[in-house]
Amino acid sequence: MKIVVAISGASGAELGLKVLHALPRHFQKYLVLSENAHTVLQKEQHITQYSNSDIGASIASGSFGCDAMIIVPCSMNTLAKISCGIADNLITRAAAVMLKERKILLLAPREMPFSAIALENMHKLATLGVIVAPPVLAYYSQQQTLDEMENFMIGKWLDLLGIENTRYRRWSSHD
Repeated sequence: MKIVVAISGASGAELGLKVLHALPRHFQKYLVLSENAHTVLQKEQHITQYSNSDIGASIASGSFGCDAMIIVPCSMNTLAKISCGIADNLITRAAAVMLKERKILLLAPREMPFSAIALENMHKLATLGVIVAPPVLAYYSQQQTLDEMENFMIGKWLDLLGIENTRYRRWSSHD
């Protein structure tokens, strides 16, 4: 599977990297960092990394054939641009390609509370088939540490991408 992981915004950027590292080793992984996220993170090894200004990168073309894209965290600016069809950088261009090719696009918006405009943008994208999955905890899996909480969210995102994982305790009728 070819998958793009995009990190927009600096707050929560580490969570985006944890998602990247949680993906199966045999996947082809492509990382895009917004300028703000790039200042927070160092270049990772064994990952094809692009500059967000590289609009001509392979992942900006439908013929490249990416299977899925996850933007975690997804800033409200990036969410709004995708909702309005603005493709002015590599993250938004790759997201536009996922939409037009009807591939899996998952956004993990990180703002709280959501404004009416953000909710309207999320609704619009959801009606287009985009998966909107903010980093929300579930208490049935009884997370005790920040790592366990993050693993729960990452596991749920991987589930939504159709990627098998055992990152969190699943619901059981015996709970």
